[in-house]
Amino acid sequence: MAKGKLFEFAVIHHPKAKKDIAGNEEVVRSKLITPVQTVLAGSADEVSILAAKSIPDEYMDKLDQVDIVVRSF
Repeated sequence: MAKGKLFEFAVIHHPKAKKDIAGNEEVVRSKLITPVQTVLAGSADEVSILAAKSIPDEYMDKLDQVDIVVRSF
């Protein structure tokens, strides 16, 4: 049986900058859409797949604004 390694992952949404009526860019903060989760997995690629599956449907049309971050121990 293969040993699993300990990983953490989170999914972050970085919305595009918005402009107000005067044409000034508004500061739009990034949002954590999947809280930090700890998993045992064989590789970081496997964790990335698990993280991608955890992305809520409402962000599927904004995948260019979504980051998956993975950290191994």
